[in-house]
Amino acid sequence: MSAFLTIRGCVLPLSLYYKVEEHLWLRMEADGTITLGLTDMAQTTAGRILVVSFRPVGAHYQKGKTIAVVESAKWLGPLRAPMDGWLTAVNQDLLEDAGLVNRSPYRRGWLVRFRPAHLELSDFLNAESAARAYAGLMESRKLEDCVHCEGYEFPDD
Repeated sequence: MSAFLTIRGCVLPLSLYYKVEEHLWLRMEADGTITLGLTDMAQTTAGRILVVSFRPVGAHYQKGKTIAVVESAKWLGPLRAPMDGWLTAVNQDLLEDAGLVNRSPYRRGWLVRFRPAHLELSDFLNAESAARAYAGLMESRKLEDCVHCEGYEFPDD
């Protein structure tokens, strides 16, 4: 059995949680932090990611505050804190190669690690629910199927 689902070519690892409208994924880590990144749909919609910039590590951020900014040739968007907490790490590799978000959105292209004040997953969906939500979103907005660039790394959970 595959460790991920696909919906119209978009890959959704089963082990992650998703905030579909924000194209955000969340992975819980053993140390109590969470890792955040952009979904396959985000990298397709945005096109080639050019720059990722981060807010200061160690600072406390309230839910909804910007903790990173992702820029592509056709899109500029904030990554917002999914809950109150502290930014504990940023993916330094993206400062040199922001295209990792396109090539490896679920592995090497993660964005930040965050320590929530209180873990709250009510805004997030599991992969099965996210696949249904993405199918509806793609249909209603007439979005194209996901496209993977050369060198795309499928998740290997």
